[in-house]
Amino acid sequence: MNSIFSEEFAGWPPEQTVFPVAKIDLRVLDGEHPYRVSRRDEIAANWEAEVKANPALFDGRMVFQHRLALGEDGIRGQGYVIPFSTFMYWRRQQDRTGGMHLFAYPVIETSDNALVAIRMGAHTANPGQVYFAAGSLEPEDIASGVCDLEFNMRREVLEETGLDLSHSTPGDSYYASRFRRTVTVMRLYRFDLTADEIVERIAAHMLVAEDKEIAGAVAIRSADHSAYPYNVAMLPVIDWYFGNPDKT
Repeated sequence: MNSIFSEEFAGWPPEQTVFPVAKIDLRVLDGEHPYRVSRRDEIAANWEAEVKANPALFDGRMVFQHRLALGEDGIRGQGYVIPFSTFMYWRRQQDRTGGMHLFAYPVIETSDNALVAIRMGAHTANPGQVYFAAGSLEPEDIASGVCDLEFNMRREVLEETGLDLSHSTPGDSYYASRFRRTVTVMRLYRFDLTADEIVERIAAHMLVAEDKEIAGAVAIRSADHSAYPYNVAMLPVIDWYFGNPDKT
């Protein structure tokens, strides 16, 4: 792959723009992320404050990137499994140096050309925010030392909404955007259902779901940034979707 690992995203498209990506190759390294090693005490102190403010938080495990590169063949990365508390500390820092967060966005597209997203519950790390059903890469998404983004997206959508991505038609391409050292990798999944039908199915799933992470689902029918309390990663996606008739 013709690419060079970079701490500063040299050669990447501008922030908050959507660009095509050929493939994703994310390797998970053994050992501890250097960022966690260098800030262990600060991370512990911040986590104590986070849990005091929100006792429902859980210090699970996730993949956090150490290096990323973009080339003609796509994005490749090297990361480590870290406690969630490390990420929570990192995302509160103004410069966010020392690591990079990459996660996958399954963009749920409906038969009436809308998008369906979820609203996060009050007890979560992003209370009230609206974004596509998604989550950080976790150890169960790793196979033979490589992150499986398709598995991650299927798992997250099924857990949070009850929808099975195998019942949709996936887009031909991956796309990505970035903002403040966070990279969003997305793919379209078109269901042969209207937005209202999908929202109703998600509402029914919420009644029986073991994990009560979400507070509901919403239909997105325009790029109006004020329509919902969007997570910042949503904004370039809706701009791209509703302003690009040739997307696949």
